Amino acid sequence: MSGTPEASFSIEHEAGDTKGRYMVKLNGIKAEMTYSKAGGSVIIIDSTEVPDAMRGQKVGVALVSQAVEDARSLGKKIMPLCPFAKAQFARPQSGAMCCCKVLATFTCPSFWRKTMSWMPDLEPKCPSVGSLNDIETLIVPRARDLGGFEVRRALPAPKRQMVGPFIFFDQMGPVEFLKDEGIDVRPHPHIGLATVTYLYQGEFQHRDSLGTNQIIRPGAVNWMVAGNGVTHSERTSAITRQSKHSVLGVQTWVALPEADEDQPASFEHHGEESLPVLEGEGKEVRLILGTAWGERAPVQTFSEMFYADAILQPGAKLPLPDGHEDRGIYVMSGSVVVAGETFGAGRMMVFRPGDPITIGAGEAGARLMLLGGETLNGPRYISWNFVASSREKLEDAKQAWVEGDFEHGRFRLPPGDDAEFIPFPGQSGK
Repeated sequence: MSGTPEASFSIEHEAGDTKGRYMVKLNGIKAEMTYSKAGGSVIIIDSTEVPDAMRGQKVGVALVSQAVEDARSLGKKIMPLCPFAKAQFARPQSGAMCCCKVLATFTCPSFWRKTMSWMPDLEPKCPSVGSLNDIETLIVPRARDLGGFEVRRALPAPKRQMVGPFIFFDQMGPVEFLKDEGIDVRPHPHIGLATVTYLYQGEFQHRDSLGTNQIIRPGAVNWMVAGNGVTHSERTSAITRQSKHSVLGVQTWVALPEADEDQPASFEHHGEESLPVLEGEGKEVRLILGTAWGERAPVQTFSEMFYADAILQPGAKLPLPDGHEDRGIYVMSGSVVVAGETFGAGRMMVFRPGDPITIGAGEAGARLMLLGGETLNGPRYISWNFVASSREKLEDAKQAWVEGDFEHGRFRLPPGDDAEFIPFPGQSGK
């Protein structure tokens, strides 16, 4: 412990695959600093708790310093999320910490504990957006009528193709269906991306060429990695069609890193109960993908990102997660306040990198989708349902679909839903 303050106590370290903690035990009393791992190179300090009986002995400083020293020896970066740890990074006399690679400086007022509840406000305060200049791009989605079913597409937009790895963002509905009606998205192909389906109302039956047959309901997530090629369909189930029903949700595409574009297709479903939920202070936030606020969703992703569903009561404030290159929000309902200006439902805002951002809910509250992450290496090209790092890959996928060899070719039709498919635009088909 050469870089830590001199102390008359020992520090214990328990390390798990995704979380860990440093502890000091004195006379039956325990102080603790918890952390989580974001990817393979970042350590997030989530909380530092020192009982009153141990104050004045620099126990908290020793815990944080030990974490920094260990991270430095392993070549990892530290992300100080809790207010106490952030304060230590801000102190110039903390020599051990000044030598460490600091990923970002945080000013959020609260932090989430492992119990996933909000802590009361602590200094320093998280500032609201000071200027509308903090909004890099404001997107008003264009609406499309798909035969009585409206879709609002926010990404790709003329001035913004992607937010982090998110290259496609559609709001589906809200729409009401009468008995015997529903959604029928016939089998169609994808490459080079992962589809993310998340619902607020209703349900879909997902089938794909891997043999998956999965019902998705509100609060759960379907994550289908297309890789080098997959075919899927999404329809209203026969049971749901027996009565009136509604649908509201979001479907996004996440572009894959070039190194993962050609991997075999795969599928994950995670139920509502398996996704981290953080709540308190008028907020309820469900983390769908990636890492944010000291938590990690169970979906296996291929680049650093975050994707979350947030419900804010009137006047509640939500700090955007720091440490991600791109950050954006989409207002599903209600309104939000940014720099004193109010933005209603159906707006996407992408914020400038590095700025501390807090979103406030309007008078009626708000429901948001939050998204972002690291930008990918090189451009991405889109053609119909295909995404790739080269135009040649798009052309190869197009030709494979047009040829229609669903028994021996690149694409197969989903078992149980192989009587029809969506032809490539301009191609005749069933």
